[in-house]
Amino acid sequence: MSSARTSTLAKLRGTIERLEGASLPYAAERIGLGHGAVDAVLQGGLARGAVHEVFAPESRHAAAATGFAAGLAWRSAVRRPLMWVQQDFVARESGALSMNGFAELGFDPRRIVVVRATDADMALRVTADALACNALGAVVLDVWGHARQLDLSISRKLTLAAQTSGVTCVVLRTATDPSASAAETRWVARSVKSPPRPAWRVGVGPCVPRPPTCAGRATPTWSSPTTTASPSSSPTTRGSASARSARRPAWDTPPRAA
Repeated sequence: MSSARTSTLAKLRGTIERLEGASLPYAAERIGLGHGAVDAVLQGGLARGAVHEVFAPESRHAAAATGFAAGLAWRSAVRRPLMWVQQDFVARESGALSMNGFAELGFDPRRIVVVRATDADMALRVTADALACNALGAVVLDVWGHARQLDLSISRKLTLAAQTSGVTCVVLRTATDPSASAAETRWVARSVKSPPRPAWRVGVGPCVPRPPTCAGRATPTWSSPTTTASPSSSPTTRGSASARSARRPAWDTPPRAA
C-alpha cells in the first residue's frame, strides 16, 4: 500500500474516532447544593466540569447574583482553588470583590484568586487558559452587559474545556439578556428582602438550544456557618428555605456524586 493511501486511511480513522467520541454523552459528577427540591430537578445536583450561567437582569441585582455565583463556584471547587476573572468595567459599575465579604459567607479567601481583565476579550482568554488547569476547582467569568464575544460558539469551547479538565466554569453576566448558549444550566438571580440571612430569588432553566435539563424557581437562603438548606416548597413555586447549623458554610459540605 502506498504511503499516500496509508496517510489517508489514518486521517479517516482519526476523523471517525473523533466523531464517535463526540457522540458519547458526557457523564458529569454532580454536587448537591443542599436544597433538596433544587437538587432533585438538577437530577442529583450541580454538574461539575460544566458551564453554568448566572444572570443579573438589572444592575441593582448585581450583588445578589455575585453572591449566588460565588456559592455555586465554591461548592463546585471541592476544596480546590477558585479563580475569579473579573472585567474591569464590572468593578467600576458594581464595586470590587471583597475578601472580607467572601469570608463572611464562610469561604476561605486564601483559596480565591482574583484576576482583573481590561475587557471581555482578555477575560475570555484568561478563563480559557484557567479551565485548562486541573489544579483549579472552578473558574468564574465575570463580565458586564452584552458581550458579543460570548456567543454560542465560545460557550461550546468553554464547555469542551471544562469537560476535558473537570474544572467547573460559572459565567456571571450582569445587565444583559440571556442568549443561545451551550451551558448546562442557566440561573437568573434577584435580590430579595432577607433579614437576617442572605437570600436570593432564583430561576433555573435550560439553555437554548440544549434540551431542557431542569426548570423552576426557589428562594434559597444562606447562613454562615451552616451546611444544608431545606426547602419549604418545590422549586416550581416561589418558596423559602431554612438552614440547619453546622461548622461549614452552605455548599461546602463534602460533595455527594450522583
